[in-house]
Amino acid sequence: MWVSRPRWRGRVPAMEVTGWLRAWPLYRQLTGDDRLGRGVAVRSRRTEDLVARTDEADSVVRSVCPYCAVGCGQRVYTQDGQVTQIEGDPDSPISRGRLCPKGAASKNLVTSPLRQTKVRYRRPFGTGWEELDLDTAMEMIADRVLAARRDGWEDADPDGRPLNRTTGIASLGGATLDNEENYLIKKLFTALGAIQVENQARI
Repeated sequence: MWVSRPRWRGRVPAMEVTGWLRAWPLYRQLTGDDRLGRGVAVRSRRTEDLVARTDEADSVVRSVCPYCAVGCGQRVYTQDGQVTQIEGDPDSPISRGRLCPKGAASKNLVTSPLRQTKVRYRRPFGTGWEELDLDTAMEMIADRVLAARRDGWEDADPDGRPLNRTTGIASLGGATLDNEENYLIKKLFTALGAIQVENQARI
């Protein structure tokens, strides 16, 4: 089905033509100060209405990106107690406001609906996950760590030289651990006698 276009009857008002002309980016570029067309000449009404996602934030907290060992600075914007945006910190001497794709998308690390917020446990030979309270889970972890330490303990090598170590437990930290957490993990596993302590960010 064809629809005919409406035809103008009579002349178009001069004021209307002038308005159209001034709204044309090329006209603004040729008649204004923005001759290269990289500023106000190419800004549309929609562009003028856009505001930064950080304008409505209640507070800004400085942090460090958790993904790798570089330690890029971040600014975390919050509103009503919720993270609304994470951007690079221009005051950081390490990254100077820049973030890699993972760091730029780290807001999803804390706001994703897929993020697990409860302890999930699958029993041996089990086919499904069940939720545990934190105290029960911590007790189970402590029991397993102590048992593995005891079963893999070595007092001395075959020549009688003291070892005082265990090969029953090891630590492999994730890239989302910060420096302080890694420091505490290293102290804990060294005190337990573990000798295999590594972090994914350095591998």
